[in-house]
Amino acid sequence: MSNNHAPPNLAARGALRDDLHLPDWRRLQHDDARGLAAAASDLGCVFPTPEEGFEEDENFIYLPVSVLIRPPYGREGEEEMRQETIVFALGEDSLVTLEPRGGYAPFNRAPQILKRRPDMSRGAHGIMYALLQATNSAGHQIVEYASTALEQMNTQIHAVTAGVDADGREVTSDDIAQSLNDLNQKEELISRIQEGQLLLERAARYLRLEADASEGSLREQLDMLISDIGSVKEHAGFEHDKVRYLQQSVTASLNAKQNQVVKVFTIITAVFLPPTLIASLYGMNFAVMPELSWEWGFTVTIGMTLGAALLPLWYIKRKGWLR
Repeated sequence: MSNNHAPPNLAARGALRDDLHLPDWRRLQHDDARGLAAAASDLGCVFPTPEEGFEEDENFIYLPVSVLIRPPYGREGEEEMRQETIVFALGEDSLVTLEPRGGYAPFNRAPQILKRRPDMSRGAHGIMYALLQATNSAGHQIVEYASTALEQMNTQIHAVTAGVDADGREVTSDDIAQSLNDLNQKEELISRIQEGQLLLERAARYLRLEADASEGSLREQLDMLISDIGSVKEHAGFEHDKVRYLQQSVTASLNAKQNQVVKVFTIITAVFLPPTLIASLYGMNFAVMPELSWEWGFTVTIGMTLGAALLPLWYIKRKGWLR
């Protein structure tokens, strides 16, 4: 398909839109220097740097949105997902999207979204609505993935809080630390989703303001989209609260495990220090030690040593510190 704005070979290089039949939309990638130069010369579209964030000039409004790129099937995991920034350049009659290398796959659903709504504008505003909806749907899928991953950790978390796993093996500090690390990764994933939904909601609200009064259907759909984005954001917030609660539970289990280790060493020290002190006194080999000549000196010494060990142990047990 030809591009109304781009030179004939631009689509082959980086426009990524040959089969989408939306002439008012131009797709570019971060590493497509030729396409970026063509957009600047043909449309006056000059993307700001990622650090600048939201920008506006006489031709376009530049709206950045944070998205998570999912790995290929079979390699899914929060550690595999990468966060990227997509910038929407919204003009009066055209839309340019700056996407990460390889493009953003959910955008390929835009024609189907518009096809289901024949009354929707096929101009820049309508196309951007379809792209925002596709992005929100992708975010919702990742929230569902995070929710499922948390559900799959139920057995692991239960073992940590109970102190033993399903096989009856005692849970170690390393097991607890691993569970906490897994939860930290999921919290980071959900936090990224929340950040993306905030930026997506802002982009939808700007589009709502830019929509003409004649685009009544588009405005209604945008109101619904903003509500849907908020729902996904609330779902992500619920999952984030769940992760934080589980993190606190696992951290409490780790602290209890560490306190238990400290308590064991404290009890060992309290029981063995007094007899060790008595034994060290008799190991000094002084010239004058009268009790060595006593008839019951050895027996008394053994009794003192046992008493010095048993008395602290009795006291500790009475206080309930052996529980």
